[in-house]
Amino acid sequence: MVGRAGLYAVLLVNAVAVAVFFVQAGFASNALIVLGRLTGLYASLLMAFQLLLVARLPWFDRRIGMDRLTSWHRWTGLSVLWLLLSHAVFIAFGYARSSSLDPVNQVVDLAETVEGVLRAIVALVLLLVVGVLSARFARRRLAYETWHFVHLYTYVAVVLAFTHQVAAGTTFASSPAATAYWYAVWGAAVASVCAGRLALPLWRNLRHRLRVTAVVPENDDVVSVYVTGRDLDRLPARAGQFFLWRFLTRDRWWQANPFSLSAAPDGRTLRLTVKRAGRGSAALRHLRPGTRVFAEGPYGAFTALHRTRPDVVLIAGGVGVTPIRALLEELDGHAVVIYRVATDRDAVLHGELSELARARGAELHVVTGPPMPDRLAPGELARLVPDIAGRDVYLCGPPPMTAAVLASLRTLGVPRPQIHFERFSLAG
Repeated sequence: MVGRAGLYAVLLVNAVAVAVFFVQAGFASNALIVLGRLTGLYASLLMAFQLLLVARLPWFDRRIGMDRLTSWHRWTGLSVLWLLLSHAVFIAFGYARSSSLDPVNQVVDLAETVEGVLRAIVALVLLLVVGVLSARFARRRLAYETWHFVHLYTYVAVVLAFTHQVAAGTTFASSPAATAYWYAVWGAAVASVCAGRLALPLWRNLRHRLRVTAVVPENDDVVSVYVTGRDLDRLPARAGQFFLWRFLTRDRWWQANPFSLSAAPDGRTLRLTVKRAGRGSAALRHLRPGTRVFAEGPYGAFTALHRTRPDVVLIAGGVGVTPIRALLEELDGHAVVIYRVATDRDAVLHGELSELARARGAELHVVTGPPMPDRLAPGELARLVPDIAGRDVYLCGPPPMTAAVLASLRTLGVPRPQIHFERFSLAG
């Protein structure tokens, strides 16, 4: 709540500041031009806010979660696109009203005669392309690395848009205070990205020098990778979090994938457990001890930081058991673990869960069967955990299972602050 309120407050204060500077700069005689300039200013503000959302700053990530930041990034990006399109239309028709040109030729004339307009047009085209490729129907057809590479053009568009604002923005240059404000906003946004996406990962990896120490097959489809390094007791990782792992082999150094820790960090070793889902994850089985590792993170708010009750329910589905197993190792109080799998053979890390449950006095329930009928319906959850409404619930599993369990929890009256789940996705 603190991180979310902080972001909302930052955005609200800056929205008011933009309105104040806009009024102080005075209005054009043409209402369309006025609307065009205002939509352009708020598009610029939201673009800077987007940079903050994708900066992966630890303070916000631990309190909000990468999945929610990603969701906000997506909706903010959609808002930026609509504001920029509105800006272009209002400006084109506004200036066309004051001249003898039609809107299209007016845009051509502005691009030829006004510094920065051509750069703005290129920026808009780049953002439209990225926006289309980020839509669900296109995103499903692209490899993550391809989508990520295309997404990097967003930064080119941001630079072009800002230089357009510097060159042609009347509000930007209306007063020394306005100019200083915009430089401060964009400077803070760029500094956040440089700190969270570049400086912090480089510093941590130079400090800890991570390497693979062992690769242990759990079954035919699942493998655990053990990683060690220097001063891992100073790495601020917690059970439930994930890293963006990059294994520096000849054929994998350019691939980065988010995998959760499957054991609570002990200051000496990090462990990830991965199910084969493609060539990238399948190749982990062939990693050699000594392989250098570049890890970005830790990321995620799926930790004990947001705990509200002394007792917990940990619900896992499939390989979503990895952060649940780590949480069981760290959380205090009475725990009930519910592990949903198709068959007993699919219960990865079941032996470890059983031993941990016995050692910590927890209850472990392995629920097997096909996806339908729903075996974690409200009645079944209430039978397994009669006092579930008085516990914190940690949930990790495939999206259909997660959605079904969330609906069951709402039916059972579990308060929203007691429900903790995270879809492991990355902003930017």
